Amino acid sequence: MIENYSKELPYNWTGRVDSVNDFDSFRWHQWVEIIDLNDESLEPFEGKFGIGILGFECDWGIEYNKGRVGAANGPKSIRKELSKLPCDFPKEVKIFDCGNVYVQGISLDEGQRCLAKAVDRMLDLNLNPIILGGGHETAFGHYQGLFNKYGKSNKLGVINFDAHFDCRPYEENGPSSGTMFRQIHDMNKENGLNFNYLPIGIQKHSNTVSLFNFAKDAGVEYILAKDIVNGEIYKLFDKIDKFTRKLDSLYVTICSDVFSSSYAPGVSAPQPLGLDPEVVIIILKHILQTGKVVSFDIAEVSPRYDKDNATASLAAVLIYSAVSEMVEINFN
Repeated sequence: MIENYSKELPYNWTGRVDSVNDFDSFRWHQWVEIIDLNDESLEPFEGKFGIGILGFECDWGIEYNKGRVGAANGPKSIRKELSKLPCDFPKEVKIFDCGNVYVQGISLDEGQRCLAKAVDRMLDLNLNPIILGGGHETAFGHYQGLFNKYGKSNKLGVINFDAHFDCRPYEENGPSSGTMFRQIHDMNKENGLNFNYLPIGIQKHSNTVSLFNFAKDAGVEYILAKDIVNGEIYKLFDKIDKFTRKLDSLYVTICSDVFSSSYAPGVSAPQPLGLDPEVVIIILKHILQTGKVVSFDIAEVSPRYDKDNATASLAAVLIYSAVSEMVEINFN
């Protein structure tokens, strides 16, 4: 039983209807099937490719990190934009809305453990998880959910599109949206495993010298935002390929603050000099083409600060791009 969990409401999946029987005219809201992860009668998905969408309604990690709160409402906002997407995939592709994990009445640690149980349940149902944050503290709960199936082989890697390393120490001030990958590092170390972590889009002005030192000591390779903006992104593929080649499974996470605030105004920590989404999509598709990506999330979409739903719409386009690439891999 997953605690602090709720089944999604149908009215969050609504939108324009061009046809009720022509699949080529369908949008996602017409194809999504809502399920309850706590329903013990659910059978594992036996089709060719199934997607599970789950919301993590939490931004306590952002509050503890002294950022702009509001991302707890991100899942609802992103679903609204996902509803509009066209179903340009085979009918064999199924999309399931797996509900939400919320944190009212429990601690952040407990909320992350509930998220982990939900992710683990989705994997048991043979669904490819797509998690909608929430603050980027989503990542630690998400990783814990993947760990039992993929992490213990020492061949699970994390690729993080982010302006920040999010590897701050947490012994004194506790976990937050800036500590997740330090927590993953420590969790892996306790289990005698490597820290397979590649952050992409790091901003020098957004990270302390101590964080760069930690990355060096932990053997973390990283890609700076300036090297993406000023260079040929295809030259960076060698570094990405070197990282992915040694691994069997990849978890990809995107923090919306990796983008320039002109593209993503509704985030907890706006970036005046972030990345261009079209460039990120090119890199993301290159990673997906490895066929090793087993799970994906996007975090820190904050409707409170979002202008014209630009950030939520960007999140939906990123998910659309990821799903399209995964479908192509699975059906070709």
